[in-house]
Amino acid sequence: MDTGVQPTLDEIEDRFVGLLAGRLTRDEADRWAARWVVRDGIVWDDLSWWALTHLYGIDLPTGQGDGYLHDDEQVRAWLAELRKRRAR
Repeated sequence: MDTGVQPTLDEIEDRFVGLLAGRLTRDEADRWAARWVVRDGIVWDDLSWWALTHLYGIDLPTGQGDGYLHDDEQVRAWLAELRKRRAR
């Protein structure tokens, strides 16, 4: 459901979790993030912007036909970094 209200940091984090748990495809995560990254008039805090821009492009292929530019291990590291920064 699209309410048009910018997502919270909890919702952004949930996209990382959903992707890693297999509840969300990389394409779905990318498209969701893209709609927020390209939207004008939204003021983001630094951490939310960092997380969104990591989700945006999450579906980029390696260019060699198989796999993604950012593998699951890297996505897990980003999620860990997000949680670490949130705890500060």
